Amino acid sequence: MWDRLVEEAPRFFTYWNLRFFVEAALTTLALSVTGSVFGALVGFVLAVTRMTRGGVLLPVRILAIVVTEFFRRVPFLVTLMLVFFVSQMSGNEWPLFAIAAMSVFLIAAAYLAEIIRSGLLSVHHNQWDAAAAMNFSLGQTIFHVILPQAWRIILPPAFGFFVLFIKDTALASQIGVTELTFAGKVLNNRGFSATLSFGTVLLFYFLLSYPLSLIGARLEARLAATRNRQS
Repeated sequence: MWDRLVEEAPRFFTYWNLRFFVEAALTTLALSVTGSVFGALVGFVLAVTRMTRGGVLLPVRILAIVVTEFFRRVPFLVTLMLVFFVSQMSGNEWPLFAIAAMSVFLIAAAYLAEIIRSGLLSVHHNQWDAAAAMNFSLGQTIFHVILPQAWRIILPPAFGFFVLFIKDTALASQIGVTELTFAGKVLNNRGFSATLSFGTVLLFYFLLSYPLSLIGARLEARLAATRNRQS
């Protein structure tokens, strides 16, 4: 096996193959960033919606609960196929990247909504009561009182979710999106060994995930120190 790897390596690690992997890695990163950023925005709306009161907003609150709980329990691959078939039934030719990004967005919105809601609810109830005593609306309470305290709790798990989600985008290869796993399949189908093809994929995933993990750990340590000083 080692003899074959040594023989294939010069033909495998060419400029065009490495460029193919880099472009696939950028697609993987773009999927993760696009889905997580827009997912965080919609997740915040879902989290706040679930915290509303009153019968007028009950239908919207129920919809937010259904969306959050449904996509938190449906596997990413099933969501991907669901969005793919919806795009087919719509009669429009959606780009494969858009289908994958929409799937990532739906899953990210559901998970981040729960992370954000948990962070908001972790703030002591006295803060909520004080805002209510000052006749603050829910929006004023969250933006001016709760969120400045809760973001230190929300950010570390949200960042950790983003790092883990990079690996989940590998399933986008099932519909033909040229991301890292798909690149490994292509080169393996061209006759290169699976060890070289997917070993390189593993290396690129590590290069994407590990620096982000270090940043997340450093950020969590700094935020924890800030919370300790405040307490």
